[in-house]
Amino acid sequence: MESVTLYRAPTAVADTDAIADWLDARIEATVSVRDRFLSLHGDSELAESFAEARVLSPYDRETGNTMLGIVRYEERALESPERAGGVIYDGLAVQQALHERIPESERSLDHLHVPLLDRVVGTWGDHDGRWHKRVNVLGQPAIVSVPGLYEAPAKPEQYYKEQQKHALLGGGAPPREVLENEVEGEFLVEDDPRTTEAIKGYVLQAYHYLDTGEVFCDEDTCRLHNPHRQPGVVAAQLRAPEFCPEHAERYCP
Repeated sequence: MESVTLYRAPTAVADTDAIADWLDARIEATVSVRDRFLSLHGDSELAESFAEARVLSPYDRETGNTMLGIVRYEERALESPERAGGVIYDGLAVQQALHERIPESERSLDHLHVPLLDRVVGTWGDHDGRWHKRVNVLGQPAIVSVPGLYEAPAKPEQYYKEQQKHALLGGGAPPREVLENEVEGEFLVEDDPRTTEAIKGYVLQAYHYLDTGEVFCDEDTCRLHNPHRQPGVVAAQLRAPEFCPEHAERYCP
C-alpha cells in the first residue's frame, strides 16, 4: 500500500492528527489527514443514502426510511453534525455510499481512505438475527465510528443499571466521573479522554486488513484484537504491550 488518508470527525474528541502521526511511525505508506469526509465529498444525494441505510429495528434486516422528514433530518445532520445522534446505520451500506464518492483517481486499493465518523454503524448478524454495533467496518473506505467505540463493546452490567437508575430519577445520563466511581470494571464512555489512544488501534486494523488480507488478531493484548466487551478494549488498546510478538515485529517503530 502506498498511502493512507484519514478524515477528521469535528464533533468527536478523537485527535485525527495525533492518530495519523502514530500510524505514520509504524507503517511504510504515506499518511495524510483531510477534513470531514461527509463535507468534502458530500452531494445532493448523500442525505438520501443515509436515510436508506437507517436501521429500523434491532431485529429487522430491512433498512431505510426515505420519507421527506427523514431525508430532511439527514440533510441537517450533514450540514450540522453536532445535531446528529440516536440512529444506527447499516455500516456496509454507508461504506458503499462513501466508496462511490471517493474521487475515481483515488479508489485504488493502494490508497486507503479512513473516515472517522460521528455516526453509529452496525452489521447484521446472520447467526443471531440482529444488528450489532461496530467500531470499524473494514474495506475501502474503512469506516471508524467514534461513538461506536463507546457503544459497540458491551460495558459491565452494573453500568446499564446505573444508567437506568439515573434515567428513572430524571437526571438523564450520569456523568462519566459518577459511572467510574459507582461501577466496577474498565470501560470508555462518550467523550472519554482516552478516545484518541483507543482509536489508533482500530485505524491500524483497517490498514492491516487491506495491506495483508488478515482480519483481527486472536491475542487479546494486541492492538489488532477486536474485543466484544469494554474491558477487552482497554486491555488491547490502552495497556502494554501494544502488540503480540508477531505483530510487534511488523509495527513496533
